Amino acid sequence: MSELSGFRVLISGAGIAGPALACFLNEAGAETTVVEIAPGLRNSGFAVDFRGPTHMRVLERLGVLDELKAVQTHAGAMRTVDAAGQTIFELPAEFAGGDVEVRRRDLTAILHRRGGERTSYLFGDSIAALRDGPAGVEVEFRSGRQATYDAVIGADGIHSTVRRLAIGPEEAFVKHLGYHIAGWDVPNDVGAITTAQQYNVPGRMASVAADDRDPARAGALFVWSSGALGVGWLDVAAQKRAVRAAFTGLGWHVPSLLAGLDGVSDIYFDSISRVSVPRWHAGRVALLGDAAWGVTLGGMGVGTGVVGAYVLAGELARAGGDPATAFPAYEKWMRSFAGRWQKGASPGHFLAPSSRPGLWLRNTMFRRAAVRRLLVSSSTSLASSADLPDYP
Repeated sequence: MSELSGFRVLISGAGIAGPALACFLNEAGAETTVVEIAPGLRNSGFAVDFRGPTHMRVLERLGVLDELKAVQTHAGAMRTVDAAGQTIFELPAEFAGGDVEVRRRDLTAILHRRGGERTSYLFGDSIAALRDGPAGVEVEFRSGRQATYDAVIGADGIHSTVRRLAIGPEEAFVKHLGYHIAGWDVPNDVGAITTAQQYNVPGRMASVAADDRDPARAGALFVWSSGALGVGWLDVAAQKRAVRAAFTGLGWHVPSLLAGLDGVSDIYFDSISRVSVPRWHAGRVALLGDAAWGVTLGGMGVGTGVVGAYVLAGELARAGGDPATAFPAYEKWMRSFAGRWQKGASPGHFLAPSSRPGLWLRNTMFRRAAVRRLLVSSSTSLASSADLPDYP
């Protein structure tokens, strides 16, 4: 990459795409700051995976592939069971875990460490106002702090503050797909489960899988059919109430998993939504990751976000820090790459069919080996190679 010495970039969001972008920009000589509304790195969330040669190449270029392999979770098969624990159908490991699967918190921690002292992190703060002026983007933070940057990047997720301030209101770009998702860690006292298992009733799915690196721990993941709930993503108490309201009264291991919520201070909670933004940049401000092209679940979002970070940093370096040149080039390449995962029905329809006939039909279909092979084949084809741009 060409030199970006002295180029000041503010990145909103310390999830995955934001810290990855900071790492790539650091290599080009930029001065990076990441602002994150949470008080620290998030510890919640489920496992995430990378699949296909494009993801592997970008992880190599980021310099984290070996570290990720050292902490990978070695995901196994994903088994759907009835209330008695009897198998209905099982999806093979190559569908569930990709080429490398890691816990979200491990990935975030690795990226944070890699940024080191070259990236300044502002936790517990957020952007309150943006003004793109002749000297750069003037930013006012909720803490009262003010600073000016050469570029501002919104890597702050589906409910992006940067997108709202620079592009337009959330309701214009985010479509709720009729489901919510929640994930949290629990003690592995639900029968020493090793294979990931999921249990369904119409409109609801509860799943649990042991942590293969810590057998005393397990991860719960719930998906349920729901309209808009109006629950803030920082309001953990309200999130727990929403989960309990949807799942109290179910059998299987659900009571134990719900009891595990009591000792949890941080859970992954969101609506399953799709983002569609006609333009990902305005002046010196651009969007990255879920803020630009997000699908909450099933959209290859983590890998695509890291690819996007590589392309955005590369185009900024190639353009010598000129956003007017870099941002359109980045958007043109990434729209083609990310767009393939934005189509189709809500992943909630597969995970938690909302009707009894729909649930019966899904289970009946996936009992057939030919259908399972087709699903694995389709996930492999989506992860097919794309030629990454070369940046010196």
